[in-house]
Amino acid sequence: MPSPNGARVADSDRPGAVVAGFLATIAIFVALIGIARYPVRIDPAAAVIALVAAGMAGPRQRALAATAVVFVASAFFLGMVVAVVTNHPLW
Repeated sequence: MPSPNGARVADSDRPGAVVAGFLATIAIFVALIGIARYPVRIDPAAAVIALVAAGMAGPRQRALAATAVVFVASAFFLGMVVAVVTNHPLW
């Protein structure tokens, strides 16, 4: 897509790709909250956000989105372990 001065805009600079980076970051922080609070309630929402970010990601955000998906899955497992060990409610 040409810019007003005639230069081409890179695919990674498109608004959807930038939003995917923000969504991946939000998913990571929501997963961190899920470890400390209620993993069964919070981490599935983080997983959905991370998967949406992975679907929207451009070339520059692809690694961050993939990291977010792996991190959220790990955070769910860790949150379940912490909840069981500390007798914290899962819901």
